[in-house]
Amino acid sequence: MSETKSIMDYETVALDEEKGALVIIDQTKLPYSTEILELTKQEDIWNAIYLLQVRGAPAIGVAAAIGVYLAAKEIQADTFDEFYPAFQKAKEYLDSARPTAVNLSWALNRMDSVCRANQEKPIGELKKILHDAAVEIRNEDVWVCKSIGEYGLSLVKPGDGLLTHCNAGKLATVKYGTATAAMYLGQERGYNFRIYADETRPLLQGARLTAFELYESGLDVTLICDNMSATVMRNKWVDAVFVGCDRVAANGDTANKIGTSVVATVAKRYNIPVYICAPTSTIDLNTPTGADIQIEQRPAEEVTEMWYKERMAPVGVKVFNPCFDVTDNDLIAGIITEYGIARAPYTESLKEIFLKKEASKDEKKIAD
Repeated sequence: MSETKSIMDYETVALDEEKGALVIIDQTKLPYSTEILELTKQEDIWNAIYLLQVRGAPAIGVAAAIGVYLAAKEIQADTFDEFYPAFQKAKEYLDSARPTAVNLSWALNRMDSVCRANQEKPIGELKKILHDAAVEIRNEDVWVCKSIGEYGLSLVKPGDGLLTHCNAGKLATVKYGTATAAMYLGQERGYNFRIYADETRPLLQGARLTAFELYESGLDVTLICDNMSATVMRNKWVDAVFVGCDRVAANGDTANKIGTSVVATVAKRYNIPVYICAPTSTIDLNTPTGADIQIEQRPAEEVTEMWYKERMAPVGVKVFNPCFDVTDNDLIAGIITEYGIARAPYTESLKEIFLKKEASKDEKKIAD
């Protein structure tokens, strides 16, 4: 008898070199069915990012890196001058899929830098270098998330109640997740956390994905509607809030799934710390404040029709459907990165995080 696979047995984002394919879990089909997509065409990869078949800032970045490598692999050219315009076109095309998640452009720009840094190499060798760079981005994500989890664990204690919004779990990354990393590490170490997952309207990532993956993994998770967060906080069931984000501005304002700012505002009322779990690849020091972050607008049908057997709003009614909102930095107790925890004033502490990152790179070069 074949053993039934858990969602945790699948890789969220992977490269199938033999088939020349980006391999992802189609997250629009969860939790009803687990469908694995093997994407070889750039249009299909663009659609997968735009349609949220692959989602979560880190996972989007990894998917983009693999996607642009696959595009490079197919470019027929003898010289860099012939190769690079086609590579840049593929990069810009994938970068247009979603505007808010900075990891998308971060990963593509990193691949572009690798490409330009090796322009003197033969085209065949350059393609191999791009392959290795995409795989490195993917492997780094595992280390980044685990490090965020370790720092997150230092902020809580066994038996705590933790609330999270949207999905910043394994399904949003390669492994561990960002906001859920401390939860998974805590489970390994017997912390017995009680976790509350907001359903997260309108796409229900909390209900479909976070509750699903945590339940499948054996964690103590309770699903709540978005407008129940104040009740569980008032009941003293929540000791800390852990959420991910898609972009951190230089002043510590963060853009995350719509509703995060509501959770943070309510948490402030009940003196519950809100921690943003953010890889440094998600921090954008070139964006001064949250007001400068472009917020993606999604189709009205996600509010009026999606998930319902019949339409649940009047035909013709106006719909405002921003995908993200901005949580002001004064609502945030700390921003947890792979290089430590930044605290207010964020304009200074985030710079210090990047100094630690640069120092770590220098140490690695010396070790190598």
